[in-house]
Amino acid sequence: MPEQSSTTSFVPGRCGVVGLGLMGGSFARAFRAAGREVFAWNRTRSTLELAEIETVTGELTDDVIGTCELIILAGYPQSAIDWLREKAGLIADGAIVIDTVGVKRIICETCDKISEGHGWTFVGCHPMAGTQYSGFAHSRATMFKGAPMVVVPPKMADLERADLLERLKKLLAPCQFGSFTLATAGVHDHVIAFTSQLAHVVSNAYVKSPTAREHHGFSAGSYRDLTRVAQLNATMWTELFLDNADNLSEELGCIIDNLQQYKDAIDEKDAPRLKELLAEGDRIKREVEGR
Repeated sequence: MPEQSSTTSFVPGRCGVVGLGLMGGSFARAFRAAGREVFAWNRTRSTLELAEIETVTGELTDDVIGTCELIILAGYPQSAIDWLREKAGLIADGAIVIDTVGVKRIICETCDKISEGHGWTFVGCHPMAGTQYSGFAHSRATMFKGAPMVVVPPKMADLERADLLERLKKLLAPCQFGSFTLATAGVHDHVIAFTSQLAHVVSNAYVKSPTAREHHGFSAGSYRDLTRVAQLNATMWTELFLDNADNLSEELGCIIDNLQQYKDAIDEKDAPRLKELLAEGDRIKREVEGR
């Protein structure tokens, strides 16, 4: 493990990105497009070399880490934790470290502990943006434009926390997020199990019907909407699902129960019951969307 750094200053606005996948690459591109210095580390050397051609200023080496005001952990959950644990002593006092991981309890609990005794601050973050594709090749500078950013702030005095969040907003200004939503790690993981993780499981399971191989010429918007995120990074999503297993299992149980009600009504040719179920879903959708 690197020795404790004596670095107490950083280059204002300089950013370090750990992981040049879809998220990390998009952060790097956004910062570069705004004229910010951005240094990066990536497990696959060839991706870093590609990014150095037009996106990143240079490699995020041990000597550079302490010069960054903002460090973004954009890898898988465990890889983000491992990097922070190894490099914690090199991060500058006063720097802010954030992550982009899709679960927050395990990340925030562990990274908060790692930050103890250091002069930098960890803030859990989850940008609500992305595509069904992964990798640096699909990243873009406008990925986060208008998108919500969920923030899990650390426990500190209200005024100190307000100052920290205002500073973070300014540092992230090149990304052009549309809003910042504060949440606890527990609330984040509960809601994200429904809004994101469940959708990926259902979509991935939906295409396993044998009829999927016969859909060409018969499918339009409904099929595309329901199957867009069936294409996914299996390694990453396995880790995310298991890190939020309790919440995701609860949501899966709920949708299984609901689907069984539709199946029962259809098997029994119970038109009134089926109509009632459909009308209920339509009503709830309109209510939650405010229309």
